[in-house]
Amino acid sequence: MAILKLEDGTIYTQINDISRELKPLNVKLNHWPVGENPETHNLLAKDVLSDDEKEQLLQSLDNYFEELKESAGYQSRDLVAIHPEIPNLDAMLSKFDKCHTHADDEVRYIVAGEGIFGFVRPDNSQVELTVQPQEYINVPANTEHWFYLTEKKM
Repeated sequence: MAILKLEDGTIYTQINDISRELKPLNVKLNHWPVGENPETHNLLAKDVLSDDEKEQLLQSLDNYFEELKESAGYQSRDLVAIHPEIPNLDAMLSKFDKCHTHADDEVRYIVAGEGIFGFVRPDNSQVELTVQPQEYINVPANTEHWFYLTEKKM
């Protein structure tokens, strides 16, 4: 379940409340279940996946990617697997933990683990959204944001 924290300490956990607060940014958040396939869950339980296993996991979730391809014209997908034992993890993540923008939408489907997206709203206030397993987030192009992992680092 996503958690949105406002600067004043207000916390929202209901997707409708979170969506309302993020609407001025056009950030979209959805819950996308990974399903009950035992093979998918076995893959999600692993810390490290081979390239073949990554592709197998992506294929098990292709219905969501096909939906995005049709509705938004996205053409490619990939899988980023992050876990605490990745060499130079902090250095890798330091590219994202400062306020930045992208020329294209940033689309993430969190299938395991959790992370925090921070945003600057139109009134210059800041919010932080913790995204958790089975949540999809779309950060529109040119939206000021940052990202970091929770203490679990996965």
